[in-house]
Amino acid sequence: MKYDYEVLRTETCYQGFFRLDRVHVRHELFAGGWNQGVVRECLERGHAAAVIPYAPDTDQVVMVEQCRIGALGGAPHPWMLEFVAGIIEVGEKAEEVARREALEEAGCVLTDLEPVSVFHLSPGGCSERIHLFCGRVSTDGVGGVHGLAEEGEDILVHVLPFEQAYAQLEAGRVTSAWSIIGLQWLALNRERLKAQWLGNDASG
Repeated sequence: MKYDYEVLRTETCYQGFFRLDRVHVRHELFAGGWNQGVVRECLERGHAAAVIPYAPDTDQVVMVEQCRIGALGGAPHPWMLEFVAGIIEVGEKAEEVARREALEEAGCVLTDLEPVSVFHLSPGGCSERIHLFCGRVSTDGVGGVHGLAEEGEDILVHVLPFEQAYAQLEAGRVTSAWSIIGLQWLALNRERLKAQWLGNDASG
């Protein structure tokens, strides 16, 4: 099997802040041959970059809290505790977005930046991919309310010891996919990061 597919046609059903397309596609079958074609709606909202702002010297992470439209009706409320993230605009690199969003949303300057993963959020009906990074920050002076007023952002910044942040995950307080993945990745890699980043300071 060559994993071949063919897009027969695409129709735009709605164009607003995001775009909804109806896609007619046919593809190879595991048993051989091709299917007769299927029709699926797909939300086209672009791709995003997210970053885990981590301070290895204090073993702290920076997380942000804001009201999310997709979480309306969720329990206990739509204000979500998560890592910094933002849409990748045309011509931008994911790394550039991670650095920009960390500064805009959390007042953090990223120094070292390590790729973590690239993953789909909901591939059954959305094209978005997340480029996740871990970035080294200093938490000195970090906190308060941030965000761009012209974009309607109202973002509260939290500086948390890693263990406290992970406890929020275990308690079900952290529910965004990139933040869950980020905290679990950091649980596995933070000792390595501390040795690597703090070791670089000593050798420099």
